[in-house]
Amino acid sequence: MGDGKQRRGFERVCAALFASLLLCVGQQAFAQIRYSIPEEVKEGNVVGNISKDLGLDVHTLTERRFRIVSGSKDGLFQVNQNNGILRVQRNIDREELCDSNSECLVNLKIVVENPLELHYVGVEITDVNDHAPSFQEKEKRLEIAENRLAGARFQLQAARDPDIGTNTVRSYKISQNEHFDLQVREREQEKIPYLVLQKPLDRETRSVHRLVLTALDGGNPPKSGTLNVTISVLDSNDNPPIFSKELYSVTIPENVDLGTVVLKVKATDIDEGPNGEIEYVFGPDLDPIIRNIFALDSITGEIQVKAPLDFEDREVFKVDVQAMDKGQPPFTVECGVIIKILDVNDNTPDIEVTSLFNVVSEDSKPGTVIALISVLDKDSGVNGKVTCSVPADVPFELKSSVQDNMYSLVTKGHLDRETTARYDVTITASDFGQPPLSASKTLSVQVADVNDNRPEFRQNQLEFYLPENNAPGASVFSVSSSDLDLNENAAVSYQIVRGHGAQDELASFLNVNSENGVISALKSFDFEKVKTFKFQVRAVDSGSPPLSTNVTVTVFILDQNDNPPVILSPTNANGSAEGVEEIPRNVNAGHLVTKVRAYDRDVGYNGWLLFSLQYITDHTLFGLDRYTGQIRTLRSFTETDDAEHKMVITVKDNGNVSLSATATVIIKAVEPKEAFASADVKSTQEDGEENHMTFYLVITLGTVSVLFIISIVVLIAMQCSKSPDCSSKYLQDANYDGTLCHSIQYRSGDKRYMLVGPRMSIGSTIVPGSNGNTLIVPNRRRRLSGEDCVYPGWILQHRASQAHSHTGMHADG
Repeated sequence: MGDGKQRRGFERVCAALFASLLLCVGQQAFAQIRYSIPEEVKEGNVVGNISKDLGLDVHTLTERRFRIVSGSKDGLFQVNQNNGILRVQRNIDREELCDSNSECLVNLKIVVENPLELHYVGVEITDVNDHAPSFQEKEKRLEIAENRLAGARFQLQAARDPDIGTNTVRSYKISQNEHFDLQVREREQEKIPYLVLQKPLDRETRSVHRLVLTALDGGNPPKSGTLNVTISVLDSNDNPPIFSKELYSVTIPENVDLGTVVLKVKATDIDEGPNGEIEYVFGPDLDPIIRNIFALDSITGEIQVKAPLDFEDREVFKVDVQAMDKGQPPFTVECGVIIKILDVNDNTPDIEVTSLFNVVSEDSKPGTVIALISVLDKDSGVNGKVTCSVPADVPFELKSSVQDNMYSLVTKGHLDRETTARYDVTITASDFGQPPLSASKTLSVQVADVNDNRPEFRQNQLEFYLPENNAPGASVFSVSSSDLDLNENAAVSYQIVRGHGAQDELASFLNVNSENGVISALKSFDFEKVKTFKFQVRAVDSGSPPLSTNVTVTVFILDQNDNPPVILSPTNANGSAEGVEEIPRNVNAGHLVTKVRAYDRDVGYNGWLLFSLQYITDHTLFGLDRYTGQIRTLRSFTETDDAEHKMVITVKDNGNVSLSATATVIIKAVEPKEAFASADVKSTQEDGEENHMTFYLVITLGTVSVLFIISIVVLIAMQCSKSPDCSSKYLQDANYDGTLCHSIQYRSGDKRYMLVGPRMSIGSTIVPGSNGNTLIVPNRRRRLSGEDCVYPGWILQHRASQAHSHTGMHADG
């Protein structure tokens, strides 16, 4: 180990000595030889002849191993061992070798052996202008506030040029502009460019300035490099907002929906950032009502409807809107907004009725004013123009006034309370909007009554039937009338019209209740004396002046069975109903012995007589016809028969309570000669009596015939005045047993009636309780229902009376 240490120490000493030797030799060589070549020379270019310059023998260079041992810089140079010439081996870039040093020297170590020699050769690489000035960035961005004052400086980036000397950056220039100038300052042999603000900037005029900075070197020709300088002008709040219009105007309909954008105000601020951000607000003096109706969007400037609009409340809204930026301090400007409301037809007409008369008299003349109508429509234009009308079926019309929308309701025709007592007049008002709106109001008009109607009886002539023997002072019938008027105009009183004549004398025995029209008889009437009479009753209302109507009342006296039959024959001298008849004993069966004659002052059934045997001595010898009163023999006399026979005959009428009379007939059977003599004497007597009887019968028949004709005429007139349901027509005559009689059948409604006398057909029945001589014939085809039309009893009584007369004639015959 000690040997190793000694060896290493010796090597260190040798190395130090060798280094010192080389340093000494090197310093001596460096002073001896130096070459200079420009950069970028071509490969193979001769730098110099080292062997010649060092005084070395060219022929020994190879033997002495002439070579470069260091400083070749990656083989930039090479030396030829044959001639000692130093050449450029590859392209040399001074800037690459020496960076930015002002001097670029490449030191080469040349070694020769035998003897060992070390030579230093310096090769200076001179600069050529092979680089243009360049900037580290392609673009330079500056931000300059527009409110910077003139003279402000802004440093720019300096250009770099690897070349040195005159080939490096020598000057700067800037593109032409009106705001900036270029100033160059040197700092430690470096030129620094500055932009100098010559004129204030205005971002609103030009927000960006683009300049080109050019750096020039000192080469010939010079090379340059450029730098794009972009200057952004920073905004300052030096511009107020500006509205696009000083006054905005818009028209909107009043029925717009809530939330509808009415209009949009627009303001611009040429500043940037917060200085250009605008906020919209209503003016400070805005009416609070407008704030409740419209809303303003602070960002967009839209004005919206937030409450219902009504043209009738307000037609125009004037609004002040302010635009304010967010600069410090902020700028505020103001504009005016006029919002006009367009009317739409959203109001119905309002009808106001000033009624002058709710009650109008029915005798009012046409043109009488009933009410005043005022119509108001809050809309405007055609929407507020109104027309009024009333129905055509009422007797009223509207008259327009000189003033618009004023009308008067007047009568256009005659009124009649009895036809229509009340009118509900509907007044309709319609405007001319699209679509039109209408309203209606009903006015009730009462028609007041005047006394323009007379009392009216149900018939022009009234007929009543009054049974004879009525109780004096009792009501017998009543009359009634109606008056279409009201109240006192319809309050009717009754009175009997007094006059002169036989009819009026009978009417004097009648009295009428003025309030209810009940008529009472002051005396009892006798059918046999008075069968009919007429009088007039007057109905008077209480109007002013009063109106009246007369009606003729015909009263028919109905016969009652109040007269018993009267025996005309047989009668004797003292007036008793007793007679003696003599007949021959040789008469045959059927011989007419005599005839009992009788009459009844009553008529109809009350005067219809029936004969019956009350007593007879021999029922087998004589018979009595119950209808004619004829006494006939039933067989021939025999020798055993008595010579004298007595018959008591009862004559009865057909009243409800039958009345009767009796006659006694004594029949004597005599020999034929005596009978003939007695017959001659009797015939003479009877002739005189017969003549008187015939005279009476002719008068009675004539009277009855006249009454019959009158009754037929009255019947025809009544039939013409009655409805078809109560019409009557005659039926075919019924079958009888051959006895001479007069009969008539007729139909009225659902009943059939028949007048017969003196005999009636089998199956007929007498109507119970009837005052007339009326038979009801059963109708098998239909049942009786409803009210039966019954003809006046006096016609039926006339028929019965006529039948009685025929019966009497038959009895006499």
